[in-house]
Amino acid sequence: MRLILASASPRRSLLLRAAGYSFDVVAADVDESAVRNESPAEFVLRLSEKKAKAISAQPHDVVLGADTTVVHDGVAIGKPEDEDRALAMLIALVGRTHSVLTGWTLGNSQMTRFGVEESFVTFNSRSSDELRTYIERTDPLDKAGAYALQGDNGWLVAGVNGSRSNVMGLPIREIVDALTEFGIARHER
Repeated sequence: MRLILASASPRRSLLLRAAGYSFDVVAADVDESAVRNESPAEFVLRLSEKKAKAISAQPHDVVLGADTTVVHDGVAIGKPEDEDRALAMLIALVGRTHSVLTGWTLGNSQMTRFGVEESFVTFNSRSSDELRTYIERTDPLDKAGAYALQGDNGWLVAGVNGSRSNVMGLPIREIVDALTEFGIARHER
């Protein structure tokens, strides 16, 4: 039985590897457009399922799809298109608490498990100039909300209420439980 991660996200790969799993990466190419009247939770769950189903696999293979978004004032803000949008996102989030949702789908030809995990992230207050410097030294364009928790050391993120791995793109505790149901074992280190 083979585990396939339907994502090119280096953070998701890092989390799965750190949890002790061997897997293949096959990035899913799906339309990530929102559907009218879809809640942020419905959005990330739908995309995780689309990603998992987009991968061709053998019947016994287990495919993991996931999608993460930042929710600000009830609206999913996703990934910025450019640095100006990244700055606008960060300015809206500083000094406040927002939520991060990750939808995940794990399945093979016999069964499917899925879920949505929510974590709450509080940002420190930062000036626009400080945020511009942050954008210059990081790569905000491939990250929901234009930021990354890993490597932050408290500069931008004051605290997380909930799963930190969820904020990085994969609620690992829930994934480990589901992988156990599928009979996918961790490897000894």
